[in-house]
Amino acid sequence: MISPKRRRIYLMRHGSVTYFDNEGKPFLPEMVPLNELGREQASAAGQVFAQENLHFDRVIVSGLPRTVETATRVLAETGQKIELEHWSDLEELRGGKLSAIPDESLKEAFVGAFDGLVPEHKQFLGGETIGQLMDRVHPCIDRLRADKSWDTVLLVLHGGVNRAILSYALTNQRLFLGNLAQTAGCINAIDIGDHRADWVVRMVNYSPLSELQGDTRHTTMEVLLEQYKKSRGL
Repeated sequence: MISPKRRRIYLMRHGSVTYFDNEGKPFLPEMVPLNELGREQASAAGQVFAQENLHFDRVIVSGLPRTVETATRVLAETGQKIELEHWSDLEELRGGKLSAIPDESLKEAFVGAFDGLVPEHKQFLGGETIGQLMDRVHPCIDRLRADKSWDTVLLVLHGGVNRAILSYALTNQRLFLGNLAQTAGCINAIDIGDHRADWVVRMVNYSPLSELQGDTRHTTMEVLLEQYKKSRGL
């Protein structure tokens, strides 16, 4: 007997944004909009969905402007008019005060939270820990799975949050795989069944504008670290 049909989660990371100015000074991460590349990435993702005639039953964003703008551009390409659901518990890892991080600790503060199998006590930019991230992300995903009213959902979220979701799907455990790359504007696909352990990860980090991802060998946080170091003259 064939098992019941699984439902599909399309999980995106928001498009590219500019977090630091030319001198390495940070913009407020809660307010940054998509930059030109980010807008292109969001529209390109929407075009991929449109080509497949995909219909979303629900669209969920974290509520931060970069996720709202990305989702809005995706829907514009697909021609669907769906009210966005804002789930604030799915906001990105919350960093601390950058100026309080000593020079010698900068590298660890920027990239340590995305280095292999990450321990729960590891902080992101001197702020929230990986354990605290999972504390708020996992219940959201459990709640979404428990709602049987939808078949296909689009989540437009963040690099750290997406890693938490993908790690949960891949292991069915409270683990965080930090080295799962999430390119700006990327698409992941996860199928879920009725049983708690029934996850099928179909696609990870598909980037419509750079399918073979040959334009960089650095992670997002490595790039941001180099940008920020300018403000300290490092």
